[in-house]
Amino acid sequence: MSMNESPKLTRRYLIAAAGAATLVGARRAHAARYHGPGVTDTEIRIGNTMAYSGNSAPYGSTGIAEQAYFDMINTQGGINGRKIRFLSRDDALTAAKTVELTRQLVEADDVLAMFSILGSATNHSVRAYLNQRQVPQLFCASAAGIWGDYQHYPWTIGWAPSYFIEAHAFAAQIRRERPNGKIAILHENTDLGRDAVAGLHDALGSDYAKMVVADTTYDPPDPTVDSQIVSLYGSGADIFINISTTKFAAMAIRKVYQIGWRPLQLLTATSNSIGAVIRPAGVARAAGIVSDSFLKDPTDPQWHDDPGVKDWLAWMTQYNPRASTADISNVGGYSQAQTLVEVLRRCGDDLSRANIMKQATNLQHLKLPMLLPGIAINTSPTNYHPIRQLHMMRFDGTRWALFGDLAGG
Repeated sequence: MSMNESPKLTRRYLIAAAGAATLVGARRAHAARYHGPGVTDTEIRIGNTMAYSGNSAPYGSTGIAEQAYFDMINTQGGINGRKIRFLSRDDALTAAKTVELTRQLVEADDVLAMFSILGSATNHSVRAYLNQRQVPQLFCASAAGIWGDYQHYPWTIGWAPSYFIEAHAFAAQIRRERPNGKIAILHENTDLGRDAVAGLHDALGSDYAKMVVADTTYDPPDPTVDSQIVSLYGSGADIFINISTTKFAAMAIRKVYQIGWRPLQLLTATSNSIGAVIRPAGVARAAGIVSDSFLKDPTDPQWHDDPGVKDWLAWMTQYNPRASTADISNVGGYSQAQTLVEVLRRCGDDLSRANIMKQATNLQHLKLPMLLPGIAINTSPTNYHPIRQLHMMRFDGTRWALFGDLAGG
């Protein structure tokens, strides 16, 4: 204290300084409460598991597309000044590996949220863990209907139209095109197959027992489905519903053609990519197959002048140049990443996990550029199914041709 300073003034200064420090500390603590784990002043860490190897590796293009979209966002300045750091790990679509990697991402890498985990069994394997820890499990890359169970799992939300909705659309098409037909079903022994079959049961009602004459499954590690196709052919069915992932869907299409079976074929949207399934199976063999979609096919000439498709093609050229424009997974990954970016932007500077879920479950009439006309994202605290409509289409030997009206609700 200098000779000119009063002891009273000094005490007042110290009290004021202490008060200011306390206020600054309180403000910092207050701000920190609005930032969840994985958020700094410069980045937002988002976790993901994806199949980059194994039988389901073709779906890995989804994760690559998501990374490419985030790269574009980051070059544009990120989200309110924060770059997205996308930590995507290869689980080969194996649930045990998904559990291990998800725990690492949450507990060691400290991610804010898990996003676009690929697969039904894989998402299911970590759902309870993520909900117990209150970590957002955003926009599952699986169309199983169970991701809409907001009452029991409020931290998990789906994205695409459910297999249940798709099955209802298939049943309606069968009634229109072959009402007295006999149905044979090949389905994966996972939630993918079980949801679709449950949807068919519901849609066909009392007719299910008399119309479905054969139903067989395969497991993801199986090397082939040839024997299943031969067995289904032997049932005398004239309708074949192919509820398979990419590798097995292509195998099934080839085998159906090779043995001379010519049923009405219905193929799940999970595996209707021209690049990943139709071309490997053989475009001539796939002619006439019926499927469905909610996304624009950039190879379809009808979208040649569409602004959304033009923007997507420009993005592919600049940020995802090694990927195929015929692989619809690149459209899906792009659109899912757009949905997450919209949620993060709406969060503003409140990047808490609770606010992430609040914004993800309050998306009204969100129209993404690569969604088909008339389809938009809608969520609410009691609606965890963002997309609930789809459009039927038929492969004409060159492209998927849309027909009819929108299906779903």
